[in-house]
Amino acid sequence: MQMKRVVAGVAMAGVVLAGATGLKAAETKSGTPTVKRARLVTLTATVEAIDLDKRLVTLKGPQGNEIEVEVGDRVKNLPQVQVGDRVKVRYYEALLLRVVPPGEATPPASATSAVATAQPGEKPAAVGGHEVSVTVTIEAINQKAGTVTFKGPEGHSATVKAQDPKNLKLIKVGDQVQVTYTEALAVSVAKAK
Repeated sequence: MQMKRVVAGVAMAGVVLAGATGLKAAETKSGTPTVKRARLVTLTATVEAIDLDKRLVTLKGPQGNEIEVEVGDRVKNLPQVQVGDRVKVRYYEALLLRVVPPGEATPPASATSAVATAQPGEKPAAVGGHEVSVTVTIEAINQKAGTVTFKGPEGHSATVKAQDPKNLKLIKVGDQVQVTYTEALAVSVAKAK
């Protein structure tokens, strides 16, 4: 049941994200229409205060704003963090929408995740990523309204509005579209300079 919710959520998020962000359309070497988007956001903050007993860290952002963060027990190396250390957070997300050519087998829905953390005694650091892929079938396209209706692998349908209606010209009713959503988060702590 959990995988069904993940698959439905990714299909909806993928199509909504594609429509909401005005993804760029392209074609692969085989002429298969694709829409791609990727972004990386990096934030850096300075440790202003630490309460090890309560596992609270106060961070100051580049514009002077402060936030208090409760650090969970999964962060093993909190005692190595010192006032003045720099915390860097990188968030990456990518979306690929690819029309599956007629006759090509559609890949099954899939979800993969990975996590890695710093070794004991090192400054805290962690990286985690998740990728979900699902194939949906285009049921209806309304060029005038700028919407597309699709059906996911579990049979649930949804209609979404495309921000860039030009992308709707890349698909037709009956097309199968593979939606792959990838996200990753990396957090690291470095000594104050």
